[in-house]
Amino acid sequence: MESYKTQENSAHWYVVYTYSGYENKVKATLEKIVENRNLQDKILEIIIPMEEEIEIKDGKQKTSIKKVFPGYVLVKMFMEDETWYAVKSIKGVFSFVGVGEKPLPLTEKEMQTLGIDEIINLDYSVGDSVRIITEPFYNYPAIIEEIFKDKKRVKVKVSMFGRETTVDLEFNQVQKI
Repeated sequence: MESYKTQENSAHWYVVYTYSGYENKVKATLEKIVENRNLQDKILEIIIPMEEEIEIKDGKQKTSIKKVFPGYVLVKMFMEDETWYAVKSIKGVFSFVGVGEKPLPLTEKEMQTLGIDEIINLDYSVGDSVRIITEPFYNYPAIIEEIFKDKKRVKVKVSMFGRETTVDLEFNQVQKI
């Protein structure tokens, strides 16, 4: 068997091809495997890209959640023999998307096209106290009012000169206190 040890020290996103309708089962099974085998540091994220679909029927608006790519699950992982086998051995998995048996990671451009770069884990949420770490409001304390993950921005309330002012900032311009 070919060895899948990753050359560099970073995890990549891989596309796993599943039986249609098995995406949720594959994701749940892989999450259990990660937990049972302590692979949290090797298999980092598992997602099934979903989108909201709005349709109007008989004059009524109906919203439903649909899979963007039926038959596929995205996995951020370090490609090693152990992780390759963990994914490949799951019932409902055909293979990794790649060349022959060799899985190919998604490129930066493919990730952006899929919106994967939008998956952001913030260490603050609405109502949290933060400090602004860029000019012109450097070192001012603020309260998070709204978070716009799609725009990578936050709306904060800053108290200055005895008045409260709302300021729109990028994620990297604030830091949790």
